[in-house]
Amino acid sequence: MLEFEKNYHFKLPASAIKKVIIDTDADNESDDPFAIVHALLSPSLDVLGIIATHFGHQRIKDSMQASYDEVSRILKEMDLTDKVRLLKGCKTNLEVDDSPSFFKRYKAQESEGVDFIIEQADACLKEKLYIGVLGPLTNVASALIKRPDIAMKLVVVWNGGATYPAGGREFNLMNDVAAANIVFQSGAEVWHVPTDVYDMPRVTLAELQLKVEPYGKIGKYLYDKLINFLTMANENGWPMSEVFSICDETAIGALLDEQPFNAKWEQAPFISDDMHYFSKENCKMVKCYKNMDLRVVLEDFFCKLQIQYSGKENI
Repeated sequence: MLEFEKNYHFKLPASAIKKVIIDTDADNESDDPFAIVHALLSPSLDVLGIIATHFGHQRIKDSMQASYDEVSRILKEMDLTDKVRLLKGCKTNLEVDDSPSFFKRYKAQESEGVDFIIEQADACLKEKLYIGVLGPLTNVASALIKRPDIAMKLVVVWNGGATYPAGGREFNLMNDVAAANIVFQSGAEVWHVPTDVYDMPRVTLAELQLKVEPYGKIGKYLYDKLINFLTMANENGWPMSEVFSICDETAIGALLDEQPFNAKWEQAPFISDDMHYFSKENCKMVKCYKNMDLRVVLEDFFCKLQIQYSGKENI
């Protein structure tokens, strides 16, 4: 556990603490960094490590390395370099196994992040291992292909996929449809946060200027990165406004508080190559979020940032 908990006037029992891996395409947009920082500041989340993953190759050829470098910068601004394990995940999506078979099969992508998932799952004896996935599901799927037996130890919290029941085009899913099908059909417990819910954590730029930018080097880093990203996006056809959605905070919100009243158990869909959902016999159930109280999640982040960094220089 990190030392942030010494600044809180409360102490959680061991039973309230989840063992967590964060799996992130951190350099894709500017929402992942907020979620990563929130997870690291939260005493109920024992972050065992952070795995960088790819987000396709349209904008950046080696997007996994870009994500790795971005997490490195975040840890540096939090003075956590070498205190939190950072691992390289898969560089690209799953590929078809060309060995003879009547069925289409996929081979695992090899990476230290995939092996880390297996290692940490093996280390869990009675407790579950939670994996907050903020991008494609390639790393988790690869671990499950290599070691299907770890599935019963995993709770996979995934931000991705379009709205139930039809599905449709969505960025995280687009970057590895096969991986999503493997995870959804595995024995792992899945908490699914689709796009209509993960788009809900709305903030204004003025709010972030007041509640984030002044608090430590990391607060200024988060704010400046967002403004730079929105400026770049505006120049490339995504109109900038005063309102932004910190999408990946939904995965952290679910890890902090399951909010079962906002979720419904649905039959896991089979997902077509064009990302539409279809029912399939004997599929397991996944916990699908239909809503989330995200204002409490965002305020929790703002409070934790201010508790840890109030009065600290942000330059």
